Amino acid sequence: MNTKKLPVLLAVLALIFSTLACAAGEPSLGNVRTALDGDGTKLTSVFAPTDTIYVVGDVSNGVKGNVVSSKWMVESVEGYESGYEMDSADLTLDADYTSYTVQFFFPAPTGGWPTGTYKVELYFNGVLNTTVTYSVQ
Repeated sequence: MNTKKLPVLLAVLALIFSTLACAAGEPSLGNVRTALDGDGTKLTSVFAPTDTIYVVGDVSNGVKGNVVSSKWMVESVEGYESGYEMDSADLTLDADYTSYTVQFFFPAPTGGWPTGTYKVELYFNGVLNTTVTYSVQ
């Protein structure tokens, strides 16, 4: 009787483990937003010339070594060519995370941000994931 229960128990355990593995899912980046704070709770896409601009996103099922990169660019600002890259930054996960919030920020330059529109491209492991736009008024 016990020899018949062992294969059933092993089959049930294999099913449970495979279900848990699928539930974890692939690493991903989502819920990318512009904000006035690093937590991403004071959402806005319109900033004052003196504001620090935050771009916040949520990594799900992150794996140590995953890289989130940001490229900060001009979209339409007088005196600048569209696509001009102002800055870039990379963040590499230092451990496995079920849920992790990434934050990039750009403080206002001396004299303030020129008015106009800007964009930030976020890459996840080298692949363009999201582009967010914001304006300075």
